Amino acid sequence: MEDSPINDPSKAGKTEEQKAENAPKSGERPDQGTAPTNDHYRPDPQHDRDQTVIPAPDVANAKYHHSILAQPPEGFTGLKLEERAKVAAGVTAVIKSMEFNWGEAGLTRGTKGLLKMNQKDGFDCSSCAWPDPDDHRSVAEFCENGAKATASDADDKAAGPEFFAKHSLAQLSRMTDRDQNNAGRLTHPMVKRPGDNHYSPIEWSEAFQIVADNLNSLASPDEALFYTSGKVPNEPAFLFQLFAKMLGTNNLPDCSNMCHESSGAALSPTLGLGKGSVTLNDIHEAEVILIIGQNPGTNHPRMLTALQKAKRNGAKIIAVNPLPEAGLLHFKNPQDFMNPFRALGALLGDGTQITDLFLQVRVDGDMALLRGIMKHLFEAEDMNPGQVVDRPFIEKYTTGFESFEQNIRNTSWEDIEELSGITRAQLLEAANMLATKQKIITCWAMGVTQQRQGVQTIQEIVNLQLMKGAIGKPGAGTCPVRGHSNVQGDRTMGVWEQPTKEFQDSLAKEFNFKPPYEHGYDTVEAIKAMYKGKTKVFFSLGGNLLAAGPDTEVIAEGMRKQKLTVFVGTKLNRGHLTTGETSLLLPCFTHADIDMQKSGQQMTSCENSMGVVSQNKGVLVPLAGQMMSEVAILAGVAIATLGNKINIADWVAMTENYDVIRDHISRVIPGFENFNEKLRRAGGFYLPNGPRERKFTTKNGMANFTTTELEKYVNEPDQLILMTVRSHDQFNTTIYDYNDRYRGVHNERRVLFMNPQDIAERGLNAKDLIDITSHYKGEKRTVEKFIAIPYDIPKGNVAAYFPEANPLVPVGSVAKTSNTPTSKYVVVTVEATRKTVGAPVELRVGAEA
Repeated sequence: MEDSPINDPSKAGKTEEQKAENAPKSGERPDQGTAPTNDHYRPDPQHDRDQTVIPAPDVANAKYHHSILAQPPEGFTGLKLEERAKVAAGVTAVIKSMEFNWGEAGLTRGTKGLLKMNQKDGFDCSSCAWPDPDDHRSVAEFCENGAKATASDADDKAAGPEFFAKHSLAQLSRMTDRDQNNAGRLTHPMVKRPGDNHYSPIEWSEAFQIVADNLNSLASPDEALFYTSGKVPNEPAFLFQLFAKMLGTNNLPDCSNMCHESSGAALSPTLGLGKGSVTLNDIHEAEVILIIGQNPGTNHPRMLTALQKAKRNGAKIIAVNPLPEAGLLHFKNPQDFMNPFRALGALLGDGTQITDLFLQVRVDGDMALLRGIMKHLFEAEDMNPGQVVDRPFIEKYTTGFESFEQNIRNTSWEDIEELSGITRAQLLEAANMLATKQKIITCWAMGVTQQRQGVQTIQEIVNLQLMKGAIGKPGAGTCPVRGHSNVQGDRTMGVWEQPTKEFQDSLAKEFNFKPPYEHGYDTVEAIKAMYKGKTKVFFSLGGNLLAAGPDTEVIAEGMRKQKLTVFVGTKLNRGHLTTGETSLLLPCFTHADIDMQKSGQQMTSCENSMGVVSQNKGVLVPLAGQMMSEVAILAGVAIATLGNKINIADWVAMTENYDVIRDHISRVIPGFENFNEKLRRAGGFYLPNGPRERKFTTKNGMANFTTTELEKYVNEPDQLILMTVRSHDQFNTTIYDYNDRYRGVHNERRVLFMNPQDIAERGLNAKDLIDITSHYKGEKRTVEKFIAIPYDIPKGNVAAYFPEANPLVPVGSVAKTSNTPTSKYVVVTVEATRKTVGAPVELRVGAEA
């Protein structure tokens, strides 16, 4: 501890005002250091996982068996349909942002939060992980969904002891997810004791002791699960994984297992780093950008500004998605309203056309589509030797090209067109855009990662980038677009069930203990373990596993089997209500809250999608109550549980001054040397990124082409393929309102988007009430009372919102290698709603506009 600020204050990071001299300008490569980033990725072989089948739960009748609903209630809220939007953002987005922000947080508090969000001396948006500009930032550096997230965090309403005394858990479960979130901020630690049907107040000291008693009574540390949300900043994430490992387990499932695990599984063996290789400036410089399985207009709206800048610089954009999304059609940048030369056009025109070519791929057809593009490129190379394929790059930096090339050439056009739903001529148009270009970026999100062959599809993306030499130079590379604000950073901090030996050795040296080296449970395996009664304690640092995970009723049954469930959070969600025998609800600060500790105001940090680590420094006074920081909560639990087995003075010091945590991190994780100093630079700092510099830290030191298998699946004639999606008024599992403005759906979430032909072939009509049944290995799961909506979606495909559709996703249906739930490939049938036991539900459907 001699190097810690607790003993030597001069070792702490300097706190002088930030300056901007070190920010890279557009077109420059960032100063990122030379040490390789610790990748942490070592795919767990499928055969090492529990392969026993969990029987399908009785999804439809669960509401009759349990008074506390695990699924959202089936009541309708009054559907109104309009034409889907063809332009994203604009004045409407500004108005909606302000309405929600001021309605939740109030005018003064809400505005103060917005003006400091994503600023170099402010706090990181708690929603998506899209990066901020390195140089100039607008005074309003936020999007509509970011404004909603910050407004929700800054909520001036309190859900305190009086609220929980008034409402039982069963009553709370009958509220919609929107109303649960909008009930207010959690302000006091609460407990549900055995046999209780209400949460009631508890002192922090007793809460910590309850956790300690339960953990210390386990037969094995592996009977505990430590789950995290990607919203958790680096400092508490580091402490969380450290505590779990000091206890003796690597059971660290997290939300990354359910979203971009497929990206890490594909990128690590091919490029040497399970992260993307581009910077924000690269987006601006690209000649061609492919956007696959992603809806930036809703899920990452600030990305549209970067795409607009790329378009103005001459880029071509190819969008690949089963649904036509407004954000990929036209974009009206709200920032243009402040520019006198652009304001009138932004107000009256259609904005910037984003997509040059839209390929409406079938669900799960992206792999075939990519093969079609590459097959065309090889044919173009045959006619123009040396002009299409970058052979000098391939010879110098890669292996496996010959096998890959033969695999692509051998793929039939019949298979490509059948599986993708895209014609050979359309694919030729895409290939022609790419043929003579090398500044190519491919972006993707969960529309790819949650497919059956998500890992292999991303490997085909890498193949495309490598054959074009489009990696490791400005304007080119891979761009997995992450969801939550720090989901990438949490993995960097060691929140992973498969830690490398090198990472564990570094922890052991720094903290003088023997960490576990065997693999723990990922999210899917954790759900199975809970269901089978193999675990007794579930500790959640943020998040909402019940609503985020597959097979909702399986998760619920697993939660009920726990002796203790612990939920650290900021607002009520459905996952807090289906609990173990004892349950704790522990309120914590948000990114926007001022965090005062003994040494003064603290800051934390997050890592964005492009590997930039920057600060969170809250600006809002927390609501009255007994909230604590995540760091303080974890330190309290660790000290109560491990006592003299750990250095208590160090844990106290880490709570009093987060610089102490960062000093530890700087000695454990490569790339974080001088962490405290670098974090105080304007805009933060870039982590090392080998692929960005053509340094491929794979086992063979080369970038590896992959020879994949294109699998064909045959379904029954009446079966459809379901994918789950978000609405515009939600972020992850947080529901802000019932609207999906860009898709023309208002005041309702229990809808199924269907091709009009599929509706007619089943004897249904638009707006009919339907039940949806999923089919997996002979088992069925049924959700009732959805509304059929005609939509522009490929025939044979349907879409529904999560979490409402999550009960249909079998926990056993996972992507190869990554073990990610296949929420983008669920085999379903639909039929008119059957009569069921219970009170009838009134269907209120408004007329189409």
